[in-house]
Amino acid sequence: MTRAVFRTCIGCRQVRPKSVLVRLVRQADGRVGVDWSGRAPGRGAYVCPGRTCVEAALKRGRLAHAFRSEAEGAPDLLAWAQSLIQRG
Repeated sequence: MTRAVFRTCIGCRQVRPKSVLVRLVRQADGRVGVDWSGRAPGRGAYVCPGRTCVEAALKRGRLAHAFRSEAEGAPDLLAWAQSLIQRG
């Protein structure tokens, strides 16, 4: 029997099952992208796939804090965030 794995969303700070969160990964160049497979190498952080959590995660240095170094959103992360924001 396997236990459920939980992670904390960097947007809302709620502990949720890993399966309902989206993994973000910091690439070698410092850009943070969406890890759709959930298996990319590197330090990961998790965010709820909702508009408010993604907006909060992209504000006030939360990415840098989560990855413990300078980090900026890669184009795929920003495009995904923008699509969530437009959906409302």
